[in-house]
Amino acid sequence: MVEEYQAFQLERTRATIRELEQQEEQERRRREAARAQSSWKIKPKRAGRPALLHRGACKAYQGHAGYLNEMEARTALEEPDIGPCPVCTPQTGLT
Repeated sequence: MVEEYQAFQLERTRATIRELEQQEEQERRRREAARAQSSWKIKPKRAGRPALLHRGACKAYQGHAGYLNEMEARTALEEPDIGPCPVCTPQTGLT
């Protein structure tokens, strides 16, 4: 009887730990998505294609380069060899 109760308690504890870990992962993903929404990223120049500035959450470029802040994004748009993504239009609100 005591052994069964302890096994029950152990399973409840493990279930609680799993729930908390899932909540923590969901919160981490939410924070990352919010950060991407308010950031920008640059797709490097490749094979004759120009470098492109994207919004952080743009699906047209899923690169894992570091995010840029607003000032860095404005500076990037001023560069002659970096253009704006035609899909996410990252220049909106920057210029």
